[in-house]
Amino acid sequence: MTLFRPCIDLHSGTVKQIVGASLRDKAQSDEASLRTNFVSSLPSSHYANLYKDNSLTGAHVIKLGPGNDQAALDALHAWPHGLQVGGGITIDNAEYWLGEGKAAKIIVTSWLFPNAKFDLVRLRQLADRVGKEKIVVDVSCKKVINPTTNTTEWIVAMDKWQTLTDMAVNQDSLHMLEEYCSEFLVHAADVEGLCKGVDEQLVARLGEWCRIPVTYAGGGHAFSDLELVDRLSNGKVDLTFGSALDIFGGTGVKFEDCVKWNHERS
Repeated sequence: MTLFRPCIDLHSGTVKQIVGASLRDKAQSDEASLRTNFVSSLPSSHYANLYKDNSLTGAHVIKLGPGNDQAALDALHAWPHGLQVGGGITIDNAEYWLGEGKAAKIIVTSWLFPNAKFDLVRLRQLADRVGKEKIVVDVSCKKVINPTTNTTEWIVAMDKWQTLTDMAVNQDSLHMLEEYCSEFLVHAADVEGLCKGVDEQLVARLGEWCRIPVTYAGGGHAFSDLELVDRLSNGKVDLTFGSALDIFGGTGVKFEDCVKWNHERS
């Protein structure tokens, strides 16, 4: 059944809620283009302790760009081996984040796509190094219309969701990837941070395609979205709330309601 999965999004060392489509690289003047819904005055460890105290497992800590390592470590050390970490993860630092970093799992995307092309060898090497049970593959994506078939597709996006790769999110790609990981994380980049509703079509497809745990993030704006995702995915997809959540300055979803939802289903 669908559960609420919390998050800690880090930008420039601070917990923030950002409109995903507004993220840019430095060459594109990141700060000038950034649209921020919430900037916390509290440290990342506060949120880690909040999730720990409420037994909310599966939370992801995402480093959005440079300058976030210490804030990520503060969160991870507040709940040793209780949180997942992503953002700049490679085979060279994976063991550090799982060891000294005390992450429960590592979340990897961009490193798997050198020059925006998927490299299966890299994923195999990573799985051999740390074990597939410690790997979450982030297939965050953008919606596109295939000009040949005029059908909707979702293409994996990397580098702060700005660069489209050569991989479509579909049954074949997910079944291939799950041989080397234990979980998927999927941000719908087009609606991330907008609080205008989830990508219902993507949620339904993920429920059909995924055979391992998957967490969807993007567009959640009301507590009823938990029931919606549960119905659309037949309970196979978990949901993250960000900007709509009251602990991040939102008004659409109460954190205590999400905690109650999970506890009633545990």
